[in-house]
Amino acid sequence: MPVKTSAPNGGAVAVPAPGLGQDAKLRSRATGEQAHVTVISAERGWLDWRLPLLWRYRDLVWLFVLRDFVSIYKQTILGPAWHVVRPLIATFVFTLVFGRMAGLSTDGAPRFLFYLSGYILWTYFATCFDNISRTFIVNANILSKVYFHRLVIPVSLLISNLISLGIQLVLLTIVIAWYLATGSSVQPTWWLLALPFVVLIAGGYALAGGIIVCAITTRYRDLTYFVAFATQFFMYLTPVIYPVSSLSPRYQQLIMMNPLTPLMEALRLGVMGFGTVTVWQVLMSGAGMLVFLALGLTVFSRAERTFADTI
Repeated sequence: MPVKTSAPNGGAVAVPAPGLGQDAKLRSRATGEQAHVTVISAERGWLDWRLPLLWRYRDLVWLFVLRDFVSIYKQTILGPAWHVVRPLIATFVFTLVFGRMAGLSTDGAPRFLFYLSGYILWTYFATCFDNISRTFIVNANILSKVYFHRLVIPVSLLISNLISLGIQLVLLTIVIAWYLATGSSVQPTWWLLALPFVVLIAGGYALAGGIIVCAITTRYRDLTYFVAFATQFFMYLTPVIYPVSSLSPRYQQLIMMNPLTPLMEALRLGVMGFGTVTVWQVLMSGAGMLVFLALGLTVFSRAERTFADTI
């Protein structure tokens, strides 16, 4: 049962499959059975992303998900409670600095709930993007020794952060219930039904941007230092700490060009009843995500061919 692997010149080379003894080879020849051949070659088309192959590695994906989720707060005092403590601390800081000291408008929404909802969605996007962008560098020892579909690790990072997002959404639900019980002006709307699509689109943008940066950093390591600064700067171009309605019409048009803006406004419109967004804008953001993801998969698939030689 030979297995074909790629040669230095890009061709396919057949090597004996592990665990196949001489007796098994003789039995295969005697019975006339077709030997199973697996071809791993560097020669692929531009759009050959091999996405169906991810299903074969689904068990490995879940192992990486478990590793990432458990190792984040390993040997810490609070452990998984940090998934709740972090957004609470950040929201208190936002409320104090941007709400009370800077006096930024929240469009009539309760400040704590306004900043909490924005922080949760932004953190999911930013964390996924940052972790995925460092996939090749952080996992170089594994990826250079063992073959598996290179998208396994980015997908596992997306899922592990999705678990964290789910915990934080439970926290958000509790806060909403508290405001409703106290007679606040918060009024959840049918836009809450769009929450799965909002999360899916945000995750798609994080995956696409992350794998593009990941592919480029195999040759240019200094890009990793720029990513942290660019992510922080991009947060201020996204309505995380301010509503779109607080801007002038001119700047509203500019800020709506950010594909994350409709997602942030859709979440707040569903959670609180405050937001400036249309269904068409969310659909356009989703279409842009699909195009951006296709570009990212193409760039990533081309880079992974020579990853082991350039990392």
